[in-house]
Amino acid sequence: MGKYLQKGLPWIAIAAVSTVSIGMVAALAHVVGWSSGPSTSESRDAEQDWAGEGVADTSAVLALALQTPEQRAAALEEIATARRSDEQPRARYLRAVDLIDQGSGGQALPLLENLEKDYPLLAPLVLVKRGQALKASGQQDAAQQTWQTVVQDHQDSVAAGEALYQLGLSDPSYWDQLLETMPAHPRAVEVAYNRLVEAPDRPDNKATGLILARHGIKHPELLAQLDLLVERHGAQLTPEEWQDVGFAYWERQSYGGAGKAYSQAPATPRNRYRAARGNQIAQNRTVAIAQYEQLIAEFPEAPETAEGILKLVNLVDDATALSLLDQAIARFPDRAAEALSAKASVLQALGSDASAQQATQSILSQYSDSEAAAQLRLRYAHGAAESGNWSGAVQWAQQLLQENPDSDEAPEAGFWAGKWQIRAGQNQAAQASFEQVVKDYPESYYAWRSAVYLGWDVGDFETVRSRQPQVRLPSQRTPLPAGSEALQELYRLGQDQDVWTLWQVEFTNRQDPTVEEQFTDGVMRLGVGDNLDGIYMISSLAWRDQPEEQAAYASLRSHPAYGQTLYPFPYAPTIAQWSAQRQLNPLLVIALIRQESRFEPKIRSVVGATGLMQVMPDTADWIQGQANITINNLENPEDNINLGTWYLDYTHREYDNHSLYAVASYNAGPGNVADWIDRRNYADVDEFVHRIPFDETRGYVKAVFGGYWNYLRLYNPEISQRLAQL
Repeated sequence: MGKYLQKGLPWIAIAAVSTVSIGMVAALAHVVGWSSGPSTSESRDAEQDWAGEGVADTSAVLALALQTPEQRAAALEEIATARRSDEQPRARYLRAVDLIDQGSGGQALPLLENLEKDYPLLAPLVLVKRGQALKASGQQDAAQQTWQTVVQDHQDSVAAGEALYQLGLSDPSYWDQLLETMPAHPRAVEVAYNRLVEAPDRPDNKATGLILARHGIKHPELLAQLDLLVERHGAQLTPEEWQDVGFAYWERQSYGGAGKAYSQAPATPRNRYRAARGNQIAQNRTVAIAQYEQLIAEFPEAPETAEGILKLVNLVDDATALSLLDQAIARFPDRAAEALSAKASVLQALGSDASAQQATQSILSQYSDSEAAAQLRLRYAHGAAESGNWSGAVQWAQQLLQENPDSDEAPEAGFWAGKWQIRAGQNQAAQASFEQVVKDYPESYYAWRSAVYLGWDVGDFETVRSRQPQVRLPSQRTPLPAGSEALQELYRLGQDQDVWTLWQVEFTNRQDPTVEEQFTDGVMRLGVGDNLDGIYMISSLAWRDQPEEQAAYASLRSHPAYGQTLYPFPYAPTIAQWSAQRQLNPLLVIALIRQESRFEPKIRSVVGATGLMQVMPDTADWIQGQANITINNLENPEDNINLGTWYLDYTHREYDNHSLYAVASYNAGPGNVADWIDRRNYADVDEFVHRIPFDETRGYVKAVFGGYWNYLRLYNPEISQRLAQL
């Protein structure tokens, strides 16, 4: 906070994040007109393609699954008690689960009676639910007998894990069976942790600790237990077990522990790389260098070695760095352009400008289709534009679009080509450029900027604040690309916690998931509120580099859950309420929250910014004094959004409702933004964004408005249909 604070004005810091329920929110605040239902004919077609013939549109129960229990109660009762039909078992099950969750287990019992025969797909889970209903109604013996039936008749089902847990509450020997037969079950993780805490000196605690390491990645006390496992049992761990421990540390971003663990894991390229990289991040420089050198020696041709070389050059002297980069250029053609770019930087730092220029030119001549070449072309395009050479700037941009159409820089190049064509008086060519950006790069921030120049009704920086766009959310879910038939059924019924439990046991390939498994895992995580990692799992699919993986990823991008997971709607009623009260565009607010916290209500930045909108405690105190608001807990979504929207309204008022300056102020502070405006070194708002001197704030502005655009294109029927026409 302190480094950006100027002129006595408070600001709100962005969280340092790496990476809703996919069920969405059916009961949204009416003040913004959000409703459920397929957004467009295109979205319905996508659902049909993935769901199979007739699946997406014919089930009355699935059409109710994403509503709240209160909303769907009457309709489910009618289907459940009407004449026997194919829909009746689903309705009985879903209504029974609602009643159990509402504390009315006794009322659920008639619905569950003999349902396992009528609903064989979920028969084991039906019995578990019956046991819960019996227990809730005081029939403990009958509940025990029901759970015994699950264990005896369905011992291979995930439901047996819940039954063993419930039976273990009165006979702990059942917990031994649970840990032995189903260690990945969340109940097994719970039992394992409790045993480690209650009896830290048990002789079997190595095995118990490994259950937590392998299957309790999200457990809040995992890191402490990993440290104890290493301290007490490290000498007995096998290399394969060290790999499991290293993976757990790595996933929790405890890179020092990961580096030490991976150094004792089996000798594979990934393990050697992570041992080195973990120590590098933990600032164990000498150890990291030795680990990188071991990687290079043992696996000279592995892709991880190329990455290791590019990381190692930051730890060694310039002469050694140049030698390493030459190795990378010679041995890894797919990384040669990146290595040449790094080599040019080292040569320039050494004063060898001619050699640096030669390396740079080699990127364009020998590796024209590389990301490094795209970065160079964009830099040259902006350089030409700064000197007023519009035709030269357009030529560089168009060359980039031709040679590097899949690069990160392509959307920006296409947009600026249109801007420069306008300045050269080529309005028709500019329109074609903007249309191409919207068509080819619809997820990008520059697609929104292009849509503005095309005259679409999407709001500009000066008008976006007051817009109240129509939002239509999906009313049903589409089957996922991985998971059993039972998992798919539960997912479509909106039973996220049971889906997650089932997925924990089914997902056995955590360290090397397929594209389909990673996609499904991301969706599952959002279902149980793990928004940060869920969004990360989906977004990081773009990093897959094998052709078959890229093909699978390209296919999955058309799955309805892809966009819905990347841009979800958690806390929608609260966001709608406070956006309306502050007269803010709710999609701008939700996009800002997504960027600040990935919808994690308890997340804290390294400087103390807290909660969904990353409010600094000092800023919270200032707001409460200014606005006469009393807030007790910044981790409470209601309180945090109340304060955050007040502050976003404040930054808008500071800049006459200009959302660009308001959003930039939210990140960098009003003092910095005022200084940037005073410099007047920009011709328009797009140049202002391009010239923001803080890399973080420049990226933040693009991420927030890019997020706003993605919410609009995914959920606003008019914009979605207009995009489909392209």
